[in-house]
Amino acid sequence: MDNRRNQTIYKLWAPVYDKVMGPFTGKARQQALELLNLRTSESVLLLGVGTGLDLPHIPAGVKVTGVDLSPAMLHKAQAKANGRNVTLREMNAQALDFADASFDVVVLNLILSVVPDGAVAFREAWRVLRPGGRAVIFDKFTAEDRPLSKLRRGMGQIIALFGTDPNRRLSELIGSPPDLMIERNEPSLLRGQYRIVLLRKCGKK
Repeated sequence: MDNRRNQTIYKLWAPVYDKVMGPFTGKARQQALELLNLRTSESVLLLGVGTGLDLPHIPAGVKVTGVDLSPAMLHKAQAKANGRNVTLREMNAQALDFADASFDVVVLNLILSVVPDGAVAFREAWRVLRPGGRAVIFDKFTAEDRPLSKLRRGMGQIIALFGTDPNRRLSELIGSPPDLMIERNEPSLLRGQYRIVLLRKCGKK
């Protein structure tokens, strides 16, 4: 997986993404965002905003910045951003053009399995999150406690052709920063192959 290839894949996905993924992920997205208890005074970064499927689940008035590498996906997101306090920017999730501690909340829904290096993308998200801030992840992960089977590895290679890698482990992506606290880690879709994880960055704002 690489960024240039992902841009091509998601240009093809953009016209149909909402119809295919909206019904499948909508409830889980809502559950992930409800865990954040967002307040209108907070600034939120949507990393990999895509077509904007998270936007309807964010309370009106919350200041949102959405970034994505795909212009085609951002074009779709713009329609959902109208009338909201939303700024959309084309940007690489692995090299964010924001200062340290810029946001109160970071949302990482279905992005860590998509970018070429999910661990780098998470480190960037953590860098721009303020101390005391929260992050939520909704994504698919392979099990932590057993090795990848040949079948799972082969299926993962096929699925990656469609722009996502199902064989990444959460622990390897988020690492163990000393200021990271996992507040929730619960199963979601497909009997827990998808998970919702709520994180807090220790420290005072």
